[in-house]
Parts: sequence; structure tokens; C-alpha cells
Amino acid sequence: MTAYWIAMYRDVTDPDKVAAYAELAGPALKAAGGRFVVRGTPEQVYEAGQELRTVVIEFDSVEAAVAAHDSPEYAAALDALDGGAVRDMRIVPAAE
Repeated sequence: MTAYWIAMYRDVTDPDKVAAYAELAGPALKAAGGRFVVRGTPEQVYEAGQELRTVVIEFDSVEAAVAAHDSPEYAAALDALDGGAVRDMRIVPAAE
């Protein structure tokens, strides 16, 4: 079942580290089968919505998304991020 990796950036403390992370993370996640669906800040928010940078990546399954996260290639991206951002990240299965 399709799954979505959803990350929301609550705070960027070091833009250079975020850029270094993105340079490594994008190719690592694409190589693991990820397809970027959303990447940016909201055009409009409602209710308790916050204008947080949001990234949504589609994977073929929860297992594929978890494997991408746990891969050595993505670990290198996390090392580059090194506290440069505070994020809320989750992997969610698609609705049936």
C-alpha cells in the first residue's frame, strides 16, 4: 500500500545545514523509490494551520519509506543537517 513521508519544518536554525541536507537527502530518497509530491510553504492555511515548510514524499509502501529513512545514504543527509532544523516527520499509509 502506498505510503507518504510527511515532514514539516517548525524552525530552521541553520539554512546552510538545511541546504547541505537537501543536497544529499533528495537523491537518497529518490534512489530509494521516493517521489516528491509537495515541497514548499502553504499558499493558504485554515483553522490552527501554521505556515510551515512542508515536504511530502510518496513511496510504494510503509516498509519502503522506513527503509529509505534507515538507509546509509539518508543517514549521511541527517549528519549534514546536524541540528540545522527542528522538524516534525512521520510516515503515513495512504487511505484505502
